[in-house]
Amino acid sequence: MTVNDEVRQVERAMVRVRRRQTRRALSSGAVPDRLAGVLDAVEPDHPHGTTVGTLAHRLGVDQPRASKLGAEAVAADLLTRSADQRDGRRSPLILTEEGLAVLRAVRDHRAARFAAAMDDWTADDQRTFARLLTRFVDALDEADRP
Repeated sequence: MTVNDEVRQVERAMVRVRRRQTRRALSSGAVPDRLAGVLDAVEPDHPHGTTVGTLAHRLGVDQPRASKLGAEAVAADLLTRSADQRDGRRSPLILTEEGLAVLRAVRDHRAARFAAAMDDWTADDQRTFARLLTRFVDALDEADRP
């Protein structure tokens, strides 16, 4: 594995992105950031919902923390727990109508911020960046798999 100047530039840029997230610079204010993260981690189109274990994995937290965050989102009427007909021990989390509306608002807000940052880029530059960033994140995900 080669760590060249370009790799170091990417590392520094990713730190800057993380700092922006920590400062809530991309926050829409629609819900607290921790709940926006929970909504992002729940699959809106998954027919069986998202388990707390899956939520924990996607958020990078332990199961008790994911359970607490899920309960907070349920209390805020952003998620609901459903009965799993295949396994009675499970109660997957599903987005409510309110949760789906908030998720859309949060994603629209972030997309608008990203569009503004790339406003003077050519369409080709935007396509190239989207392709390469997606490829990069996919490779990071793949490297994290056991």
